[in-house]
Amino acid sequence: MSEENKKTSEVQEEAGKEALESEAVKEPSEGSPETAAKEPEQKEEAEKPQKDTPEEDAKEGKSKTSFFGKKKKDKLEQQVEDLTDRLKRSMAEFDNYRKRTEKEKSSMYIIGAREIIEKILPVVDNFERGLAQAPEGDAFADGMQMIYKQLLTTLEGLGVEAIEAVGKEFNPDFHNAVMHVEDENAGENMVVEELQKGYTYKGFVVRHSMVKVAN
Repeated sequence: MSEENKKTSEVQEEAGKEALESEAVKEPSEGSPETAAKEPEQKEEAEKPQKDTPEEDAKEGKSKTSFFGKKKKDKLEQQVEDLTDRLKRSMAEFDNYRKRTEKEKSSMYIIGAREIIEKILPVVDNFERGLAQAPEGDAFADGMQMIYKQLLTTLEGLGVEAIEAVGKEFNPDFHNAVMHVEDENAGENMVVEELQKGYTYKGFVVRHSMVKVAN
């Protein structure tokens, strides 16, 4: 029995050695043709660009979108600033136009009113001349005096004022000197007599006062 066991073990050992030798033959060596054929394939796979994952594609798309979105936002902001600047300029121009128009209207109104007042002043002068010659205690003269005062009150309410002349220093802006006299009692260049009253309308001279000035 022992000899049979020894033979059996020897047969098994030889079978194991043959199996190992067959596996060694099957495995290609580094320099074998099979290995050389596989190397270019591995090299090509290594050189191929790696495909991006869906997450990386999403990140890249998001960055592009945000980049272009920022550009678009900047452009819109610039347009808003330009439109705002144009609006402010238009509002300033309109405000200047409004002020200029109001000033022109006011000037035209003053010019028109001055022309009307200038035509009324001779009527006031005639009232004064007639009342100066009217006898005292005359009922008709008293009535004319009341009308004269009413006319002056109305003109004052419109902004018409008489220019002060007698006892004032001569001012060419308000006075028109038609005569010069020597008067020791009066100061130099002083108005001593008013020949015709002058009037102003809201600060503008409608008619200069005709005066006599002492040298």
